[in-house]
Formats: sequence, C-alpha cells, structure tokens
Amino acid sequence: MPVRPTAALSALLTAALSVTALTSCGSGSGRDPDTVKVSYKQSTDNSVKVADTYLAGVKEQFEREHPGKKVEFVPIKAPDAEYYTKLQQMLRSPRTAPDLVYEDTFLINSDITSGYLRPLDAYLAKWPDWRRFIGSAKAAAKGRDGKTYGVPDGTDTRGLWFDRRVFSKAGLPRDWQPRNWEDVLAAARTIKRKVPGVIPLNVYTGKPAGERATMQGFEMLLYGTGDGSSDPLYDDTAGKWVVGSRGFKDALAFVETVYREKLGPDVSDALDPNFNTTVNGELLPQGKLGIALDGSWLPQTWQPGSGHAWPDWSRQLGLAAMPTQHGQAPGKVSMSGGWTWAVPAKAANPGLAFDFVKTLQTKDNARKWYLANSGIAVRQDVAADPAYTGAQPGLRFFTGLVAHTHYRPAYPAYPKVSTAVQEAMEGVTTGDLSVAEAARGYDATVEDVTGGRVVRK
Repeated sequence: MPVRPTAALSALLTAALSVTALTSCGSGSGRDPDTVKVSYKQSTDNSVKVADTYLAGVKEQFEREHPGKKVEFVPIKAPDAEYYTKLQQMLRSPRTAPDLVYEDTFLINSDITSGYLRPLDAYLAKWPDWRRFIGSAKAAAKGRDGKTYGVPDGTDTRGLWFDRRVFSKAGLPRDWQPRNWEDVLAAARTIKRKVPGVIPLNVYTGKPAGERATMQGFEMLLYGTGDGSSDPLYDDTAGKWVVGSRGFKDALAFVETVYREKLGPDVSDALDPNFNTTVNGELLPQGKLGIALDGSWLPQTWQPGSGHAWPDWSRQLGLAAMPTQHGQAPGKVSMSGGWTWAVPAKAANPGLAFDFVKTLQTKDNARKWYLANSGIAVRQDVAADPAYTGAQPGLRFFTGLVAHTHYRPAYPAYPKVSTAVQEAMEGVTTGDLSVAEAARGYDATVEDVTGGRVVRK
C-alpha cells in the first residue's frame, strides 16, 4: 500500500522543520577555522547513548591532542529514512554543511553523484593506517570514478535471533538452525499455536522502515534464492537492474505469508518507523518475540548503562544463520553494509575534519567503537586482536557469516530501487496488493528510475 498522501506530507514537513532547526543552530557551519562540525545519527531511543558517549570521548582526546581546536557535534535524531533526507538537505549549502558526516554506504554513491561529498584520496595517501583496512570495506566507500569518499568505521552481518525461552515453551530445539525458508515459517507457526501473546517472527517491511526493510528483510530473502551464480538485484555483466525474476516474487511471497498468517507483528506496528526501538528495547528483552531477522549490532542496546541493560541476553537468545530458500548451496545467506565518515564537498574545514577521522580511527578507538556498537571490525589489526574477538558473545558467530555475505549494488540508482522494494513489501504486507501486482509495480518503477536500464529474468 503506498504511503498515504497526508502521511507523506507530514513526513516531508517534519523533515523540513527539522532541517530548518538544524540550519538555524548550525548557521555559518565551519566558518571558524579552528572548529570542526561533526554530524551523526543519534539513536531515536533516548536510553541508548552509545554513539554519543563514544564520540564525546574522542572529542576530548582530539581537543587535548590538538590545542586550540574544537569539535562541535550536530546530531540528527531521526529514523533512518528521515536521517538521510535531513543529511542531504544539510549538504546542499555551505551555510549548513558540517565538516564531517556519518554516511551509510548504501547512500554514498548517490551523494557522490549529487556532488555532496569530497574525495579523500589525497588525505588517505598520507595516512599509514589506511592500509590496515580490509579491501571490501574500502570498496564500499569508493565511487564509480575510482576515488574514495569515506572511511569505514565497521561492517555488519545479519541472521536470525531466536528466544530460547519462547522456543522452550513451543517445544522447539534450543540450538535451532533452520535448513530452508519452510523451516523458519514452520517454527513461527508452532510459536503462534503454542505460545499465545508472543509475536512469532519479525521481518521488517514497508517504506516507514526504510533501508531496514530492504536489507534486513527483503534482501536477506532475495539473495537466498537461485543458485548464487549471479546477483539477483543487479546484473553486472549487462550493467542493468534485474526485474521480473522468480526469486523476487518468491521473496515477496515469504513476506506476504508472514503477515497474511499473522506470524508477524500487527501491520500498524510493522509500519511504525520506530518499531525497531520497540523490538530491541522491549520485545526481545521481555520474551515477547520468538524470532527476529536482524543484525549483528543488537547487543549495543543491552549493554550496561544503555537503559535496556540485559546481561543475560546471550543465554536467553540463540543465533542461527538465515538459510537459503531451499537449502541450496551454500546453505546460508547474509547481507553486509556499514557506515563511513565522509567529508562534504561544501565543508569549510576539510583538513581538520580528516584529522578528526584519524583520531576516530586509531586502533584503540576503532576497537572501542566496534565493541560499543557491536560492530564487525574492518581494521585487520583489530580483527586479529584477542581483546576484540573474545570480548562479546555472538561476535564470532556474526564474523563467521562474512564468508556467506553479500553487498548491495553500490550504484547511484540504488536508493530509488530500495524505495521501490519497500513499496512492494508494503503492498503485500497490508494485503492491498497481490505478489504479482507488487512485483509488476516494482518492475515499472525500476524501469522508470533507471531510465530503462533493466534486464528481465
């Protein structure tokens, strides 16, 4: 179901008002040559201060090591989709552009094409630590022009979190590992039948969830279809986006099944843009969700001082790899993304901004951040450090999924393609569209937004 015009208008007004507020408080951004303005995504959960706490510590270190220099934060507190909108509006003007911004890798090529970001190659060439970053992470921050526009601060993988308390009541195995999609649905149906009052399975869906729906939800399904010999979303050989595929329809059918059979949350909750805050802070800790298709970063919500401290989570939750559709090789599937620190094209103090990046990304600070936000290391020296690898339950499991992971097509059209995926998901979630109708709508939208650069499979 498309977003209601009133809801869309409300979202746009909210974004505009928020950006106006940021503009007024950030007017003249970067005019002081001794102050670096840093914008980042602040959690919508007021109890979660992971990023704020970490950045405050780096600010203190930077100002101590760079006498006379100051760091000023411009946090953006918003769900993902609104964050991207607000950030892009800030980047359009020298008056509002910060000196350093937190960029999701899925958006970076779109922002490069729009001229919002500055290439960092001249700075990276003089920074010895850059050679310690893994190649796939570097590639995620690279434009089609071959230049690098961001410094990655970690990556992630995705899998199935399941509640052993719920599984015990449902008579399901403590060490569950589904072999195919049907095993996942069968477990959810068992939970619905035997454990009333618990949401059996959460798969993020719809436009309000933004990229969370596309990546945690749909792509975790889509990339588990077929034989794995080619990317099911983008044909690199043809240089075109894939439409009309059986795998796309099958992934939509899985989403439709979850919501038609009421195996997932109420549709009104699923289409709440802040539902992830409820999932992480309430449903999982309180044993009200059986299975969550979600990411490696969830434990950051449950650390001491988070407001949702849950020291027993590793005993009460189990972890399973998301299986391929029919259990076909390689049997497991994951998606990886991550975030980068990027310097806007209109930044007033780009050199000072990169100096702050170097402080953010010392080995010690990088390790602190990976552990604080439950991230997966992209620095080789940290990845090999026992102080990192043995520090948190689940870290070895999610790091192990890197061998089975996929990356989103890093092309400028991707954000619009992603929105088309979300619209198709929303249509089958609400029941307003059949799988066939939603797939046809997706095909038509992608053909339009890519200028006809599609291949039908």
